[in-house]
Amino acid sequence: QVQLVESGGGLVQAGGSLRLSCGASERTFSSYAMAWFRQAPGKEREFVAGISWSGSTAYYADSVKGRFTISRENAKKTVYLQMNSLKPEDTAVYYCAARVSLESLARLGFPPSGMTYWGEGTLVTVSS
Repeated sequence: QVQLVESGGGLVQAGGSLRLSCGASERTFSSYAMAWFRQAPGKEREFVAGISWSGSTAYYADSVKGRFTISRENAKKTVYLQMNSLKPEDTAVYYCAARVSLESLARLGFPPSGMTYWGEGTLVTVSS
């Protein structure tokens, strides 16, 4: 069982930046691919970014490509999401999730149902 805890959410003005962190309890954290999803009010949960267990491969939703960067530090059992040039439409609860591999999920468009472990989420609010 992998426990994930997100932090770093908050209120920011449009054009600003935030960095989200997700810490894992599992000592084999480096065995898992990690991803960030988000869910805005009244909308379905959607994929934002993902990273392979080694950090060598990253995936991004088109809506955040060029603005968000996912990274990980396996020694700290932490994955990050650096969010720049934030827009009001980025407002959502952001969730960290883990799975053994993202390769097969990538071919399916990263459905949330494919992830194994989830955190509780952290709220990001971008004001206009």
